[in-house]
Parts: sequence; C-alpha cells; structure tokens
Amino acid sequence: MKNTISDIQKFKNNISPFSTITVYDYPTALIVNDTDIPMVLVGDSASMVVYGYNNTMPITMEELLLITKSVKRGINKALIVADMPFMSYQPSNEQAVKNAGKFIKEGGADAVKLEGGIEYINRILRIVKAGIPVMGHIGLQPQSILKDSGYKIQGKLLKGALKIYNDAIALENAGVFSIVLEGVPQELAKIISEKVKVPTIGIGAGQYCDGQIQVFHDLIGSFDSKVPKHAKKYINNYKIIKDALEQYCEEVKNKKFPYKINAVKMDSKELISLRKNIEDI
Repeated sequence: MKNTISDIQKFKNNISPFSTITVYDYPTALIVNDTDIPMVLVGDSASMVVYGYNNTMPITMEELLLITKSVKRGINKALIVADMPFMSYQPSNEQAVKNAGKFIKEGGADAVKLEGGIEYINRILRIVKAGIPVMGHIGLQPQSILKDSGYKIQGKLLKGALKIYNDAIALENAGVFSIVLEGVPQELAKIISEKVKVPTIGIGAGQYCDGQIQVFHDLIGSFDSKVPKHAKKYINNYKIIKDALEQYCEEVKNKKFPYKINAVKMDSKELISLRKNIEDI
C-alpha cells in the first residue's frame, strides 16, 4: 500500500525511529520498493554521486526531473520526496510554486523538499497553499556552502542554535509535514524534536530525531573512499563490483566466458546449408 503524508506524520514520537534513503535511479528504486522503507528522497546530492560534481549546486531542474521520473517507475509503496535544486525556488514565490508543481505533475513526486528557514517561509507558504506537501531542511544546508564557507556543523553556539530552533518553529507554522535536521549537535536536534509536532529526520544530527536519512551510495560503499562521519558503510560495493569486473575480464581473456549455457546454437542442417552457400559465393 502506498504511504501518504499522514502515514509519515504518524511516526512522530513513535517508539522506533523510521528510516529513509536517497534514491536516484530505477534499479535502486526496485530494491528499495522491496523493503519497508516508508519514504525516499530524490536528492540534489545526485549532483555529486550521479553526475560527479563537487557539490549539490550545479544540478538542474531538468536533470532532477528525469531522475525523479525514473525513481517513480520503480516505487509504488514509499512516499517520494523530490529535492528542489539550487535556484529553482530562491528567485521568487512564483518560480518556487511553478517548479514544485513540475516535480509533482511531471516527475510523479508526492512532495518536495527545500532548504532554508525563516528567510524562505513565504516560498513554503505559497507552495503549501498550492496543495503541494513540503519537507523543510535546516541546519547544514549544502546549497549554502558558499555563504557558510563549506560544510560546517551548524548550531554549536547559542546564536546559531537559536536561529535553527526558530527556523524549525517557523517551518512547522508554515505547514511543512516534516523537517530534515542536518549537521547539528544531537542536543539541539533533541530539543527541536521534542518541541515540534511534525517528524524530524536527522542526518548528522544524532539519535534523537523521529527518523534518519542517509545517502544510498554511502550506505552501500559505492566509492573507494571514506564515508562522512554521520554515515556507515554497510557493504563495500565498490570492491564487490570491481572484483566482479576483474573476474569477467579474466574469463573473457581466457576464453572461459561466454559459457555454453550463454550461447545460442544453430540447427545443424541450417549450419550445413549456410556453409555450402558461403562456399558457393
């Protein structure tokens, strides 16, 4: 059965936190769809893990729309949230509503996520008024790394912590159905999670949020590098795939692959006729 916004909101203050994950393609969507994960995010982190950029800012609406469409074709249970990329909502309320609508109408998403607190409340209000569910995202905001001078933990000091707390209250009042808390001290995440009535979803925010989200490629070890501090590499998929490719190359080189079972045989009579016709040419 398809999860809805109401289903996600029921996780608020649940004894057991819920899990969500980023998804960027159809094959991964099929795998996730075979689990009990209730919500997925088509993240702008695709800019890095799919397209190879250094940060999330270069990815475009068109690129994320294509990814969202492919994920939609593989998911029929989890709620699908689409990230609004850099400059898709910042310029104006009108552009924010228009682009959010594209993710719903064209991409097949069930909701959108956008970064920012009080400074983008008008954008959120307009999108929600248009009938589009919104997930908030505060704390460390990857689309603001130029302003914030890189990926830095936010809210470690009083001023920053109060800003994030007030952002959370403002987001809830604006009608978001959930809030991502990224890169904040777990104590601050606990205070916010206890205060707001919508589910909080942590990434690098400790264990007190109502749910957790991680980047799929970090969890399965897609890259031959260390994962961020907030993540865990459950398998080394890089090594698994590399070993498989090396085995494939070795078997081809030694004429071991393709195996007999992989080949298609021609009828013996047809083969004799073919050879005779070739000889007559």
